[in-house]
Amino acid sequence: MELARILLVEDDPGDVAYTLDEFREHRLRNPVTVLGNGLHAIDYLERRGPHADAPVPDILLLDLNLPGVDGRVVLDRVLGNPRLADLTVVVLTGSPTEEQLLRDFGVPAEFYFRKPVDFAQLAALIRGVDQFSIVVDRTTAR
Repeated sequence: MELARILLVEDDPGDVAYTLDEFREHRLRNPVTVLGNGLHAIDYLERRGPHADAPVPDILLLDLNLPGVDGRVVLDRVLGNPRLADLTVVVLTGSPTEEQLLRDFGVPAEFYFRKPVDFAQLAALIRGVDQFSIVVDRTTAR
């Protein structure tokens, strides 16, 4: 069984370390790629430059407040790219104002989490994507 691949886009090293620790604590073995800014995330998702051979992730954990190209631009690019239509986007937000912005983008409430993140809830969402992937794999294999 192949686990869902996760792309974590977060510029704060402390938040990255905390997130990876929580993944281990919740026994998530999913492969995680970490990028620290929005420009690298766009290049990765659009498979440009040094990321030309990067696998398309199944889940994008996206901080909205990134240096340079921020998470709103990344989110807009993802939502506008048909090749990424199956990507599950989980936005990590720090405020109610950002939550309103996400609602305006049409992001369902179950796909954004206010920091500090409830990792039990996030782990359940990731496991759900893994289970969905298994169902899809079995369906397409017939």
